[in-house]
Amino acid sequence: MLNICKSTAILIAVWALVATPFVLSAETIEQLQARSASLSAEIKQLDKEIATLNGKLKTTKTEKNTLSAELTKIETTRKKLLAELTKTEKSIAITNSNILKLSAEISIKTQDIGQNKTSISEALRNLHSIERDSLLELAFAGGTLSDLISRTESLDKFQNRLEQSVIALKGNRTSLETKRTETEVAKVALTNLKVQLADQKQIVEETKKEKNTLLTATKNKEANYQKLLADKLQRKEELDAEIASIESRIKIAIDPSLLPKSKGGALGYPLRSYVITQYFGNTAFAKANAAVYNGKGHNGVDFGTPTGSAVLAAESGKIVGAGDTDKTCPGASYGKWVLIEHGNGLSTLYGHLSVIKVSEGDTVIRGQTFAYSGNTGYSTGPHLHFTVYASQGVQVQSLQSKACRGVYRMPIASYNSYLNPMTYLGK
Repeated sequence: MLNICKSTAILIAVWALVATPFVLSAETIEQLQARSASLSAEIKQLDKEIATLNGKLKTTKTEKNTLSAELTKIETTRKKLLAELTKTEKSIAITNSNILKLSAEISIKTQDIGQNKTSISEALRNLHSIERDSLLELAFAGGTLSDLISRTESLDKFQNRLEQSVIALKGNRTSLETKRTETEVAKVALTNLKVQLADQKQIVEETKKEKNTLLTATKNKEANYQKLLADKLQRKEELDAEIASIESRIKIAIDPSLLPKSKGGALGYPLRSYVITQYFGNTAFAKANAAVYNGKGHNGVDFGTPTGSAVLAAESGKIVGAGDTDKTCPGASYGKWVLIEHGNGLSTLYGHLSVIKVSEGDTVIRGQTFAYSGNTGYSTGPHLHFTVYASQGVQVQSLQSKACRGVYRMPIASYNSYLNPMTYLGK
C-alpha cells in the first residue's frame, strides 16, 4: 500500500508555505538592483569627499592657533559631518531597496507554490483513489501484475519527487525570509546611525553658533583672538589652583580590595577610533606646562578624535553627574562633562563633550553611545579627556569660584583617587 498519510503531510506543508503571501513591489527586481548600484556609486564618491575633508582637518592640527585657522577648522568639520549624514541617508535607501527586492522574490516563490497547489492536490486525490483499489480488483480489471508493479513504482517515484519539491520550496522560502530579517535588522542599525549623524549635525550647528560668537567677540581681528586665548589660559590656571587647594585637603583612605582585581579590560575604550595625544601623569607636556597642571601632572588620558565622534560608556553604570563648566567658567575646565559610577569600584569622567544624550540618574551599558566628543572647555583642539577615579574618593560638588565669579559644578576628588586609565583599559 502507498503511504497516504505521508502524502497528506506533504499537502499540509504546501498550504503552510502559501499561508502568508507578500505583495509584489511596483518596481521590478532589476530596477531595484539598478537603484542600489547607483546609490552605491554615490556613496563611494562621498567616501572620497569625506577622506579629503579628514585630510584637511589633520593639516589644521599642525597649523598655528590663529583666528583664521580656527574658522577654517569649524567650517571643514561642518562639511564633513554633513557629507557623512548624506552617506547614511543613501545607505538607508539601499537597505530599503534590498528589502523590497527580497519581498518581491518571496512573493514570486509564494506564487509558484500557489500555482502548483491545484495540481499537487489533484495528484494526491489520485493517490487516495488508487489506495482504495485492491490488488485483486486491479488484477480482475485486466491488468497484469507487472502493470500493477510498474504503476505502483511510478507513483512511488512521483511521491518522492513531490516530497523533494516541497522541501526545496520550503528551503527557498526560509532562506529568503532569513535574508529579509537580516536586512530589516540592518535597516534598524542604519536608522540608528542616521539619528547619530543627526546629532552630529546638531553639533555642527552649535559649533556654527560658537563661530558667530567668536567673530562677534574678536570683531574678526587676530589681535583680539590672541587676547581671548591668553585670558582663557589665565582663567584656567586660576580655576585649577582653586580646585587643587580643595582637593589637597581631602583625605580619603582608598581600600584597594574594592578596585578590580583583574585590571586590564575592566574598562573598555571610550571611542571606536582615536589617537592618544597625552597620557596620564607627569608627561613631557605636563612638565613643560607645569602652571597648567599645577605640578600634579595630567589627571587622565587625552584621546584625539574629531568633533562629533560617538563617546562610549567604558563600563555599565549610573550617570552620577553631568554638567557644563563653560556656563560659569568659559574655556577654563572640562566644558561639557559626564561622570559615570560603575559597579566595579571605578568611576569615569568624560570631558570636552559637544552633546550629552543622558541625564543624571540614567543607567548605561558598556559600549553605549551616551555623548559626542567636542572642543568645549579648555581645549587646544577636538579631543576626549578621560579620567578614572576610585569611586570611594570622588563626588560631584558645586563650589564658589573667585576666578570665574560664580558657582561651578564638577567632580572633586582626593589626589589618591586619581588612577591611571591605561591600567584598566582593554577590549
